Amino acid sequence: MSHKLGYARASAEDQDCTIQEAALRAAGCTIIRSEKKSGSSMDGRTELATVLDFLRAGDTLMVTRIDRLARSVADLEKIAAMLKEKRAFLRATEQPVDTSSAAGTAFFQMLGVFAQFETALRRERQMEGIARAKSAGVYKGRRPSVDAAAVRSLRDQGLGGSEIAKKLGIGRASVYRALRAGSPSG
Repeated sequence: MSHKLGYARASAEDQDCTIQEAALRAAGCTIIRSEKKSGSSMDGRTELATVLDFLRAGDTLMVTRIDRLARSVADLEKIAAMLKEKRAFLRATEQPVDTSSAAGTAFFQMLGVFAQFETALRRERQMEGIARAKSAGVYKGRRPSVDAAAVRSLRDQGLGGSEIAKKLGIGRASVYRALRAGSPSG
């Protein structure tokens, strides 16, 4: 007996998967896994890994849109290869993707190219915005996550790197970076 397994993903913590989950249930999914992770990589996406591991021959992995699955052609190809090896299929509720047919597979591959292109454009626009902000003198970068003055103060009190890290709740490498950044030699 084949199953329809759903996968939903939101990128940001303030987003949720409720609408995707409802669409997947309406499409007949018996199991739905969802997570809040970036789609730019498969790394750390435990729910996706769970669904991919669970799929058996004849099963269908359902998503609402291909960009919920991955945003790079390489990751989409990797997922497609896993599905093919398991003799499972992929379908999208909002796009004409159904890898059980040649036309659906072709559309799936085209959407992967467009998803990667969209990610590259977004990154390019972000870098242009940062460059404009820097030239206008308004871009200061990310705020330091480590209080370098506190690190130096604790060092001046005779504490070592491990003790400083523990006291401030930061990593030892961060302690040493803060000390290097504040040293006269740079």
